[in-house]
Amino acid sequence: MRYLRKSELEPLAISMCGLKLGHRFLVIGSSDPELVWRLAGKVGLTGRACLIDESEARTAAAAAEVERQGALVESFAVPFTSLPFEAGAFDAVVMRNAIAAIEPSRRAAAMSEVVRVIRPGGRAVAIDDLPRSGIWALVTGRGGATAAPGPIAVELLSAAGFRGVRLLAEREGVAFVEGVKAAG
Repeated sequence: MRYLRKSELEPLAISMCGLKLGHRFLVIGSSDPELVWRLAGKVGLTGRACLIDESEARTAAAAAEVERQGALVESFAVPFTSLPFEAGAFDAVVMRNAIAAIEPSRRAAAMSEVVRVIRPGGRAVAIDDLPRSGIWALVTGRGGATAAPGPIAVELLSAAGFRGVRLLAEREGVAFVEGVKAAG
């Protein structure tokens, strides 16, 4: 009898987000449409899936791919520092390769918006590709000269007021960081 590992059944990034049927989530950054449509499948029709990016072209392309895969997503091309949602609108905000894309001078304002749109007790999850090394870094242009994303995300989420901020894992070339918005 062959036993299936969790990663064979569900990609690690989907598991790490911890979304369930009926949850409302926002993905900041459009670099991974597959993540968005898989998460949308987790929350189902009773949930809400939203995607934002600052680039109209990237947002439209990602939304089209999500919809091509059969998932529903609301997409918005807006500044990361001015999210068009009510306070407490989401159970979770997932930032996929978004922190590095935000200029350092705008990161605190963007994190303030993330805090604002998450409900008390909700989660922020940063999922960032790790820098590569060796020949792969030369081929992809993602070398190890940049700072590791995990500690940066931990610092930003902590400074924004999230509780229990921690690096969950660095697996499969990706760092996973989470924090919880304090209740009340």
